[in-house]
Amino acid sequence: MKLSEILKGIVVLNEYEDKEVKNVTSDSRLVEEGFLFICIKGASFDGHNVAANMLGKGAVAVVCERDLGLDNQIIVENSRAVYSPICANFFGNPSNSLKLIGLTGTNGKTTTTFIIKQILENLGKKVGLIGTVQNMVGDEIYPAHYTTPDPYELQSLFRKMADAGCEYCVMEVSSQALAQGRVAGIHFTLAAFTNLTQDHLDYHKTFENYFEAKRLLFKNCDIALTNIDDKNGLKIVDGLDCRVKTYSVDNVNSDFTAKNVCFSPDGVKYELITDRIGRVQCPIPGRFSVYNSLCAVSVAITLGFDFEETLRAVAKSNGVKGRIEVVPTPTDYTVIIDYAHSPDGLENIILSLREIAKGRVVTLFGCGGDRDKTKRPKMGEIAARLSDFCIVTSDNPRSEKPSDIINDILEGMKTTKTPVKVIENRKEAINWALDNARENDILLLAGKGHETYQILNDGTIHFDEREVVAKHFEN
Repeated sequence: MKLSEILKGIVVLNEYEDKEVKNVTSDSRLVEEGFLFICIKGASFDGHNVAANMLGKGAVAVVCERDLGLDNQIIVENSRAVYSPICANFFGNPSNSLKLIGLTGTNGKTTTTFIIKQILENLGKKVGLIGTVQNMVGDEIYPAHYTTPDPYELQSLFRKMADAGCEYCVMEVSSQALAQGRVAGIHFTLAAFTNLTQDHLDYHKTFENYFEAKRLLFKNCDIALTNIDDKNGLKIVDGLDCRVKTYSVDNVNSDFTAKNVCFSPDGVKYELITDRIGRVQCPIPGRFSVYNSLCAVSVAITLGFDFEETLRAVAKSNGVKGRIEVVPTPTDYTVIIDYAHSPDGLENIILSLREIAKGRVVTLFGCGGDRDKTKRPKMGEIAARLSDFCIVTSDNPRSEKPSDIINDILEGMKTTKTPVKVIENRKEAINWALDNARENDILLLAGKGHETYQILNDGTIHFDEREVVAKHFEN
């Protein structure tokens, strides 16, 4: 492909020679003969510093933000901002042939995207999915490294979806991806907002920055669907040009309202009130399943799908790995794995389990290292206040000492009388919890969810909590 084709629609500030390009990348380790290298300044590495070396490796040109004094440089105002459209051009702008549905918010994105995908497939559509657990092209699964991929990987997935005949793509859109321009230039048919609570402040620094990053999604969509039970639900779409639809539990002023909610171990049921009234049955238990399924159903109906057929379709949906996932055990108690790793997420899952628990709710959890430290005591307080017993352990400590993270958590647990057991090694903690669980208990393993690894100071190890539980009972 010619450089001029790859740079179509991008403002270039200097003259350049129109050469043939084999591939594009912003990763200096991947550059080969015939590549176009995009110089991006990150937190710890600046691609501008190796631009000359990339030309020496055979790159046909480098895209940069300033004059580097190089013969084959392409100067733009913001190289990070143009990386996404460059990748889109390289792959032939595949998202133009897809109806994109983007979800953003602190909690609920993963489960809701899966429910939307399942609803649309039950309605006869071929659907792609991009998110935290995995990426999918129809039924074909591709591994997910980030919630929202790097622009090159994202556009390559769009290309696969378009070539496979997908009509829709449902994707989680993270705040980091929005802030870093990974979806720059991508237009969404519909964008949905779930909720906003404290998370990722290690990256965004302030809640205001976090909010503004999320808001970027709604500046490039036709329709915005937002949860007005969240205090930021209307604020996030305020003053924007898109058409706005709202959903809520009990607020009859919303476009889609869930009323008369019933909870059971088998799922949730409620009346959906819009311009019609129907009964929704979602086979995923928990209070947050009301919001997740309500959002998903509202998406489908807003997109024009038949009301009754949509309600029948959501009744056939199923769970998501690592989200209120019941682990098979030969016991008289229940083991549940959930990805809850923020204060709000942990509170939601414990409250949901309390609604169906016949015995104690025992919560085993930790907090990630090298991440927002302020949420650790908050999570400790929530777990202790809402659980009958807590086991504090390690999560992904990364470069931090696990004991330091645990001490931060314990600070928030001092004001409660809930029994707390500290076991630093997560495998040992799970085994202890299984040995000491009682009849009718619900044992919640929180924080890891779908992850099959643990990030330690000396590297990443394989760690799948399902295997730990299974091995315990084998022994």
